[in-house]
Amino acid sequence: MALSAPGGGQLNAEEADNFEEIEKQFAVKVVQHMTTYWSLLTHIPGSKLKLTKQDDAIFESFTAAFPDFDVKGTIDEDAMKSKEGKAQWREWMETWKGKVDDYNFGAMVRGNAGWEYGEKETIFAVRMQFYGIEIARNRAGLNDWIYEKAQKEKAEGGEGAA
Repeated sequence: MALSAPGGGQLNAEEADNFEEIEKQFAVKVVQHMTTYWSLLTHIPGSKLKLTKQDDAIFESFTAAFPDFDVKGTIDEDAMKSKEGKAQWREWMETWKGKVDDYNFGAMVRGNAGWEYGEKETIFAVRMQFYGIEIARNRAGLNDWIYEKAQKEKAEGGEGAA
């Protein structure tokens, strides 16, 4: 994904100031991604959802790189964003450079598969972290509750009738 410098033109990240417009574009894309994913989960059980053409390879790579990652538990954001955690994630994510579009773009990840997106329940992450975590959660059936809840609310004529 390419972001434009204010006034148009190509943005050189090395020389860019912290432009407010760039931040807005970035935030809009992250929120669009988050809401699109949630909408998908309300319409398709996560266990049947394919996020990329490379889900199988991402899942295998993720579970090999992070064998102790507990997809059923709550993410330890401090550990994830520690110097060691960042290095481990960076090493894994770089293997996807050129293979997954926007692999290093921002994304929102729920701290726990049992939570909805919310200010305190959401972690700012990178797209490959999102893919690794969410593909693993979907394979474990941990996001199916979102679909089930939406279908129940739809049947009852409630708000969740997405």
